[in-house]
Amino acid sequence: MKIAIAGGSGFVGRHLTKYFLDRKYSLILISRAKHNSNHPLIRDTTWSELSKDVALMEGTDAIVNLAGESINQRWTNEAKQRILQSRLDIVAQVADIVKRMAAKPAVVVNASAVAIYGTSTRESFVEHSDPRVMDFLSGVVEQWERAMDEIQNTRIVKLRLGIVLGRDGGALPKMMTPYKFRVGGRIGSGRQVLSWIHILDLCRLIEFCIENEDIIEQINATAPQPVTNDEFGRALAAAMNSAHWLPVPAFMMKLIFGEMSTLLLDGQRALPMLATDYEFQYKFPFIEQAVKDLVKK
Repeated sequence: MKIAIAGGSGFVGRHLTKYFLDRKYSLILISRAKHNSNHPLIRDTTWSELSKDVALMEGTDAIVNLAGESINQRWTNEAKQRILQSRLDIVAQVADIVKRMAAKPAVVVNASAVAIYGTSTRESFVEHSDPRVMDFLSGVVEQWERAMDEIQNTRIVKLRLGIVLGRDGGALPKMMTPYKFRVGGRIGSGRQVLSWIHILDLCRLIEFCIENEDIIEQINATAPQPVTNDEFGRALAAAMNSAHWLPVPAFMMKLIFGEMSTLLLDGQRALPMLATDYEFQYKFPFIEQAVKDLVKK
């Protein structure tokens, strides 16, 4: 199989690249600047090169787009503009590349986020739940997914990501820090729900979406058992043989992170109905399993 990955140098992209290489897939890594990999199964290219010629992309079975400005920064007006515009620009480039390819890829898997459902302490959301624009992030994802509809003549999978847990990137290393010093505890009320997924299950789910032709439109890339912030902290403390006792007040998170504190203080219960219906087999369906595996690594 020949797969193109945009955003391959990011946290998820690095894991996905290794996962596909272990399966002997041929990869095209698309980025702003060439990385000149010497791996025999990897070809490097840039957006600039593909804007002139898409010959390298011919014969590609799937495109996975994970690229976009990180949301893990203080949301100033300038940062908000970069976060939104980077996503819209890259999706537009993917649409243009597909349009110019003589033989279209069978599928484009494009990153999205469960933030599109808005936040709630009571409701649960599945793939056919209506989008709700109620803050900056849900507005970004709504526009992002609308832009994906411009990718024509191929199957589209909108990969609605929850919190991706991995030892070498994403949120987990920062969440582990207070527990290393035995000062961990709930954040805010602790009742906000985390919809999460182990990085290995995410890589497997992306492959599952590529191989399963019946999966179209959006899919919640989350584990089947979401947890509250307090439950997550207790599981992490147990895995690290640490303590879970010192709460962090909501106002402190708002002072430190500003508007971005919504990622820590608000949440929603996003359930992977489609993955469950298609009998995707999670290796880490429960948070205790997931954090134990990641901590021991």
